[in-house]
Amino acid sequence: MSTRTLALLGGDPVQPPAQDPHPTYSDKAMRRVTELLERGHTVGLNKNDAVVRETEEAIARWQGAPHCLGTSSGHGALHAALAGLEITGGDEVITTPYTWGASTGCILHNGAVPVFADVDATTGLLDAASVEAAITPKTRAILVVHIFGQAADMTAICEVAQRRGLKVIEDGSQAHGALHRGRKVGTFGDAAGFSCMGGKLLAATEAGYMVTRDADVYWRASMACQHMGRSPEPGFPDELRPFADSLVYTYRLATVNAVLLTEQLQKLDDEIAGRRQNADALRAGLSGVGSVALPEYADGDAPSYHMLTMNFDPEHAGVSRSTYSAALKAEGVSAFPYVPSPISQWARLDPDSGGPRNMWDDAIRRSGRVLADTELPNCEQKIARSLEMGWNYILPDAARIGRVADAFHKVEDSLSALRDHESATA
Repeated sequence: MSTRTLALLGGDPVQPPAQDPHPTYSDKAMRRVTELLERGHTVGLNKNDAVVRETEEAIARWQGAPHCLGTSSGHGALHAALAGLEITGGDEVITTPYTWGASTGCILHNGAVPVFADVDATTGLLDAASVEAAITPKTRAILVVHIFGQAADMTAICEVAQRRGLKVIEDGSQAHGALHRGRKVGTFGDAAGFSCMGGKLLAATEAGYMVTRDADVYWRASMACQHMGRSPEPGFPDELRPFADSLVYTYRLATVNAVLLTEQLQKLDDEIAGRRQNADALRAGLSGVGSVALPEYADGDAPSYHMLTMNFDPEHAGVSRSTYSAALKAEGVSAFPYVPSPISQWARLDPDSGGPRNMWDDAIRRSGRVLADTELPNCEQKIARSLEMGWNYILPDAARIGRVADAFHKVEDSLSALRDHESATA
């Protein structure tokens, strides 16, 4: 039993909330942005803009992909990727129900229908066997999300896709630099989209990018994003020129964000290494804390830790997840459930919900699917037990991570008092 009183019950907290500020920008990045603003060069109106091209080429090298298309957001990158693969009305795309909505939204915005497969109950990552079970004659592609910076099992998923003749799109929005079998995510599928909004590992203000090995996918995606007829990029295929017009989504990457990404990319590897070192230290520090468990990863797999996910054991703790989370928060450690419910159950995916009309209502009706009826037991389990920590612990600091671990131990050692508190406030 603990001799320390929980902060939730009036004691002193282990620490004030303390993560590294993120993102931070160098003096050089600030100067380059200021120069662009002073020149009025805020938007590259064509694909030959030197500032944007510099960024796209730098990201392509870092990702290990021959083609990179800068976009205004991660959703724009995913939308463009599906457009580049010619995913459209009548198609089905298998994806995960356990994530942010953009990975489903990009399917709907291309006129296709999302089909939800189950996930691994420990990591929340898409399960290859469940994907294969969801394939129908209408299936055109699999959209994989590397949630929290964890790499999905791309070996198994790509094997299914290749055997069944399907395309693969990776959503790496939370997983820049994550590794599967020693290889960066975003390089396994036919195309990949990444978000670079201010909270992501590679952060501008609001931006994104798509990468692909396929030149044809790159050109078609580019045509979806901006007016390619204005000043065609060298190599733009002659057969596509008649279709280069302004019927586009306007997902251009702004020059200011391009500069920020170029500069941030130079320190990204070091920041990811710091996140990994701190996550490893916390894993070791949580030994003996039975109320939570971190996922284990296969050799060669290395998360980049946009967030750190763990699984709560209410039977061991004897209190609810919300009470446990509140106790941690009072000690200066924020741990919260990131995904509130399976996307399949969201009201906007029911065309007969009585809510506002959506552009995808008819597509879902024609599919004959009631998405909310999809059986997703592992997803339900992950949602019920998951706790996530924002992981902007970038600078290696054993003492600070020790305090985070100490907060968990303090709560663990005070579970009896926490149970009494929960009973008294029920």
